[in-house]
Amino acid sequence: MTETTDTIFGKIIRREIPADIVYEDDLALAFKDVQPQAPVHILVIPKKPIVKLADAEEGDRDLLGHLLLTAKRVASEAGLTNGYRVVINTDSDGGQSVYHLHLHILGGRHMTWPPG
Repeated sequence: MTETTDTIFGKIIRREIPADIVYEDDLALAFKDVQPQAPVHILVIPKKPIVKLADAEEGDRDLLGHLLLTAKRVASEAGLTNGYRVVINTDSDGGQSVYHLHLHILGGRHMTWPPG
């Protein structure tokens, strides 16, 4: 597994750069995306450096579940009562631009399918 502490997300975790943080616990951090693709666009990241979903291991099972439950909680706190989308982009063909695992919570408008 490649270390991700030097990504922008690692710097946000360490408070080296500012972010509009909406949730934090011992395992995860959630903050508003600086280039939102929907009226509500929040990122949920693990504090443990995992490069991408494809690098997650069996030992990350509880953390991955925690990230999904955190996304649920953050979406509820953001008032997304009509639904929302949770997306994980993996590698370049999947659209991943920051190589630190992250979940996108997108909402506040109707989502179309296919996504693009």
